[in-house]
Amino acid sequence: MSIFRHTGTPTGARIEITSGLAAFQWAIRKIGLFLLSQESLIRMARQGSNLFLSSLSQTNYDSLVSRSSEVDLPLNTVLYEEEVTPRFAFFLTTGLASMVTPMSSGESVEVGFIGHEGVVGGLHLLGPASLSTRCMMQLPGTALRMAYSDLQNAFDSSPEIHSRMLEFVQQQSIIVGQIAGCNRLHGAEQRLIRWLLSAQDRTRSSDLNFTHQYLAEMIASQRTTVTAIARDLQEQGFISYSRGIVHIIDREGLQKAACDCYGIAKRLFDRLYREG
Repeated sequence: MSIFRHTGTPTGARIEITSGLAAFQWAIRKIGLFLLSQESLIRMARQGSNLFLSSLSQTNYDSLVSRSSEVDLPLNTVLYEEEVTPRFAFFLTTGLASMVTPMSSGESVEVGFIGHEGVVGGLHLLGPASLSTRCMMQLPGTALRMAYSDLQNAFDSSPEIHSRMLEFVQQQSIIVGQIAGCNRLHGAEQRLIRWLLSAQDRTRSSDLNFTHQYLAEMIASQRTTVTAIARDLQEQGFISYSRGIVHIIDREGLQKAACDCYGIAKRLFDRLYREG
């Protein structure tokens, strides 16, 4: 569009100038809004501190964030289904996602979870095998969402992204094995303590919105057992529980009461992305 075209009259000229300036100002506003939206995504990822994204170089960080969009993830949002390649990958910034294995009986058991440290969909990048797990939000939160195909391309083309993703997935695999051993060898109280501490690590919150029924499913126990354990932990001053909210009061006391499995998982969590 021409900014100025003389029409033969001063009035006509002013009309053309005004119209051209309006179009120019509209374009500038659009560009400004786009830049602000990109800046807000980068600020969200940094402030929400998804650890995977924060571990990357500025170039790779900006590349992933610029292709992502901010999304809210309400409770029970399904992030991927079993036996299906996901459409999207998620860099969680708040909340907690749980990976569960459904059984033919209709029951399911948790085999791992992901918080602000990782990438939902990362395990799918390793090869063509279908996963038997499904992933859903067990605590509502927020994330940066990007097309899974874009993450696949970045994983294939960037040595740094490839290396960091392998590091995250390796950590997840080790923890899954540790959880399996914990569920087999340790009592329900130790399993629950391990689960609560690990959930706090990944959500950075002392308030966890979980029902006794949900906690029982996650640690492969009975609801009545979890209710009795929670009552005992309250009496010891470790936690409080009211209206579905578990509030961790004495983290140090819980750590002393936890099994060795939590210490192993915590060391893995603390060392994640520290190499290189």
